[in-house]
Amino acid sequence: MPVAASAIYFLNLRGDVLINRLYRDDVGGNMVDAFRTHIMQTKELGICPVRQIGGCSFFYMRISNVYIVIVVSSNANVSCAFKFVVEAVALFKSYFGGAFDEDAIRNNFVLIYELLDEIMDFGYPQNLSPEILKLYITQEGVRSPFSSKPAEKPVPNATLQVTGAVGWRREGLVYKKNEVFLDIIESVNLLMSSKGSVLRCDVTGKILMKCFLSGMPDLKLGLNDKIGLEKESEIKSRPTKSGKTIELDDVTFHQCVNLTRFNSEKTVSFVPPDGEFELMKYRITEGVNLPFRVLPTIKELGRTRMEVNVKVKSVFGAKMFALGVVVKVPVPKQTAKTSFQVTSGRAKYNPAIDCLVWKIRKFPGQTEPTLSAEVELISTITEKKSWTRPPIQMEFQVPMFTASGLRVRFLKVWERSGYNTVEWVRYITKAGSYEIRC
Repeated sequence: MPVAASAIYFLNLRGDVLINRLYRDDVGGNMVDAFRTHIMQTKELGICPVRQIGGCSFFYMRISNVYIVIVVSSNANVSCAFKFVVEAVALFKSYFGGAFDEDAIRNNFVLIYELLDEIMDFGYPQNLSPEILKLYITQEGVRSPFSSKPAEKPVPNATLQVTGAVGWRREGLVYKKNEVFLDIIESVNLLMSSKGSVLRCDVTGKILMKCFLSGMPDLKLGLNDKIGLEKESEIKSRPTKSGKTIELDDVTFHQCVNLTRFNSEKTVSFVPPDGEFELMKYRITEGVNLPFRVLPTIKELGRTRMEVNVKVKSVFGAKMFALGVVVKVPVPKQTAKTSFQVTSGRAKYNPAIDCLVWKIRKFPGQTEPTLSAEVELISTITEKKSWTRPPIQMEFQVPMFTASGLRVRFLKVWERSGYNTVEWVRYITKAGSYEIRC
């Protein structure tokens, strides 16, 4: 359900109303008094950003020295409301030269009222794109004298932009060298038992793009996902080529992607925004290629000694390597002394987190470095509970490797002028929650 906001208020830290706009008549004009009395004066602002007073709900957020309060009388979408506030503040900052505070609101209240009428209609959010709104709300805001952001030039060809549904890109862009940078960044989430069985494993990924292309290009991205390959072979009446295919779950796209074409042809077609943006997000739960396998052995020798042996095996190719590998092996709080032997990297005891921290700057593929440590403990009479072993945690980054097996099959760029394009593709796999019980 959308926001369906009844009113929006801009308050300073004292609770004075700077600007307000009533969108519906289902709430009274004194709702801000209830907010001041029941929330601000009771010093409960930092407890929860959503409060219900009577039959109305208050969603509020502090930006600099201004509180933005949305009042709703129905069961509205809270996430949508806060998303609207964040996007509205970004819009105001683009008009005010990067500043949004009480002074900026007082200096630009006429412009803010005009924007509030455009970005919300009868309580429902509308277009909040600065590029589109600046085409027909051309009034310039009073810029802060402390703003270092240069003034943006007006965008030409307003009619095409307003009616063409391409609000994320303007016409007339020209680059001497047309380039596209594509990054596939994945985070591996793993929970493994002490016996080596996988309890939970999934991959969350995102595709980031940075486009420096002239004109209005049309891009087409092909991945080795199972549904897309099957649809392509069906359209071309050809058998599917051999090779690994993956199944993408929970896919979300940037607004520039043509969803109609994706539903019919299963191809990612889009007119990209200029510069950097996030093209899509996805999740994979089947067929995950784990970059590392950890084999821990921890022996408690009485109450005063422990032996720790950890072997980490890199499963990826021998020509690849991981960077910034950190293995955190938990030890009891009463640890007094440690001694280490490592075949690669460096290790030390960090009493702040009660862990043996093993760092390897560059970890080649198909190798098995080991850590051996002797831990001396302080014997305490009051400590009667047995030590509950927290899981071993890992941090790493593996370039040119994807745990999901996702690959870019092609990236086609078409533009009517027919210029040549340089495409760059990079893969990076990081550790999300990589834990091994010991």
